[in-house]
Amino acid sequence: MSDSLPNNRNRPAPSPPDAKPMPPSSWAKKTGFKPKFSGEANAGDSGQISTLPPKPREPEQNLDLEAGRVRAQVNGVAPGDKVSVPVPVPPSSAKDQKVKKRRDSDGVPSTNGQATPVPAAADQPSQPRRTARHEELVDGLTVDDDGFGSRHSHMKYELRDSPGLVPIGVYGIQHYFSILGSLILIPLVIVPAMGGTHEETSMVVSTVLFVSGVTTLLHINFGSRLPLIQGPSFVYLAPALAIINSPEFQGLNGNKFKHIMKELQGAIIIGSAFQALLGYTGLMSLLVRLINPVVVSPTIAAVGLSFYSYGFPLVGTCLEIGAVQILVVIVFSLYLRKISVLGHRIFLIYAVPMGLAITWAFAFLLTEAGIYSYKGCDINIPASNMVSEHCRKHFSKMKHCRVDTSQALKSSPWFRFPYPLQWGTPVFHWKMALVMCVVSLISSVDSVGSYHASALLVASRPPTPGVLSRGIGLEGLSSVLAGLWGTGTGSTTLTENVHTIAVTKMGSRRAVQLGACFLIVLSLVGKVGGFIASIPEVMVAGLLCFMWAMLTALGLSNLRYSEAGSSRNIIIVGLSLFFSLSIPAYFQQYGISPNSNRSVPSYFQPYIVASHGPFHSKYGGLNYVLNTLFSLHMVIAFLVAVILDNTVPGSQQERGVYVWSESEVAKREPAVANDYELPLRVGRIFRWVKWVGL
Repeated sequence: MSDSLPNNRNRPAPSPPDAKPMPPSSWAKKTGFKPKFSGEANAGDSGQISTLPPKPREPEQNLDLEAGRVRAQVNGVAPGDKVSVPVPVPPSSAKDQKVKKRRDSDGVPSTNGQATPVPAAADQPSQPRRTARHEELVDGLTVDDDGFGSRHSHMKYELRDSPGLVPIGVYGIQHYFSILGSLILIPLVIVPAMGGTHEETSMVVSTVLFVSGVTTLLHINFGSRLPLIQGPSFVYLAPALAIINSPEFQGLNGNKFKHIMKELQGAIIIGSAFQALLGYTGLMSLLVRLINPVVVSPTIAAVGLSFYSYGFPLVGTCLEIGAVQILVVIVFSLYLRKISVLGHRIFLIYAVPMGLAITWAFAFLLTEAGIYSYKGCDINIPASNMVSEHCRKHFSKMKHCRVDTSQALKSSPWFRFPYPLQWGTPVFHWKMALVMCVVSLISSVDSVGSYHASALLVASRPPTPGVLSRGIGLEGLSSVLAGLWGTGTGSTTLTENVHTIAVTKMGSRRAVQLGACFLIVLSLVGKVGGFIASIPEVMVAGLLCFMWAMLTALGLSNLRYSEAGSSRNIIIVGLSLFFSLSIPAYFQQYGISPNSNRSVPSYFQPYIVASHGPFHSKYGGLNYVLNTLFSLHMVIAFLVAVILDNTVPGSQQERGVYVWSESEVAKREPAVANDYELPLRVGRIFRWVKWVGL
């Protein structure tokens, strides 16, 4: 291409400039992106470890005294400096480079967080580059001289885009269907554990859908304003199961579900109020300085790993259906992920709902064919009342494999409006509330990672610490609503949002808002909740195996913002994950003998630790809190990671310290103000509260 330029046709080619290492832009530095690891070894594409060459001398930094930070450098050049740079390579070389460039599964250039270097052309003349505005492509984001991504070329629609009612409606419903598993699976686990019936499961599912739609609208309008769905998080599942299996609830008979639900409501309300206080007082903007990718990554990963004792053991109760469920979802999400229909990767986006539908149809055919019908055996008769040894032997198969055992769909009304305090007045106990306060802090850590990752995809700039605090505060209020309505868990940002945005390339908050309205309408149809509640338990366990594995991987993916090859980070993450599994195992196995509690299924044994943990002081409430908290994997992972990451020396680049937009800069830029300012001039109310706004 350079030969076609009029200024270059008759000009002799100068000698090539000296090859110098290309430092990343300041935005890449702040976000943790580096072109090379700073550790002792570097992993090449072949997977082998090669020794790094001697580190070249760092270029002299240009300080911007007005902005209070180092001026951004693009290819080692500060804005305003006159320098000659190589002209882009000829078309043939560019084509070869394009063919060789690796792309990830979402179609975004796979740069591992590195700026793509421009190869030097030895035989091409140089042209002075315009320095009015420097831009560089980093990880799919266009980086300008301020050091932030300004345009996301790989996204179809960004944060404030509004392509029309039909595309918004289609993408909004698609967004919710893609994370359907995260919305509906938690009630299918906790309600049966509380002794609830199929009808009560149906009611809780409808309530979850309603609260999720309402809290999502609140968060998008008055929280972080990012297109993030709020819903029941897996962060709350383990502590909820620990409360459900508390010793004082083991001997309850009759109406056990409502009694435990009211206890859960009281604990969630107190814990969520603490989270709201954490956000709206601005304390979160101070705590966020301790929260970095090396902390977020093992904490979220530990949430997914903590349910290993529940997943496949329950799948094994009907292996021919549970294993098929897992395999179908794996095939859709991995082997068929690149197949597009009308521009949509339907197998990747709808892996969970499509896998559920196919497996359910397969199980229905087996049931209708009489595979699980045994002569003289009735599934409605409890196993303890069966006289025939033959029937008792096959009772587990009939219970877990048949798809016609649930009466939830038939008994559900066509219309039902979820209302607050529908299970009764919440009951408050300080020991359970204290456990939920700690869990709400872990939930906030999870949300910090989601805010940062989603903002890099859809927004013009990362949010300010004030916007982050405002979002955490509203998540606390949303969880208070979840406690009042009685969903059984708190409401928080679903981690799966980031993966969904990257896959669908839909970042418009209008689409998520319209999808939330659709979810509210759907929750009013009682038959929808009944249909979801009738999903066989073994299929739920199969889907959860996939969802928890995805959650673990999404947590570990936060390491891409730090130097993943650094020995410091490797050791911290490794210790955090190992002790998050080992220490809770010690608490869960302490003082318990085999078959000591046959009233609790084996997959719920880890959650009865409050009755036999190692803490045995004269204060029963304190014993309950300590034994429960130290048996939660995510709590141990967070404590180990946050202590080590903030005490072990390491540079900001190595740690991948999250960088949030400065409040003064955000107020001067209309794009940032339009992204994060509250609508309907509500932001004027918070102008005097600087720690929860721009």
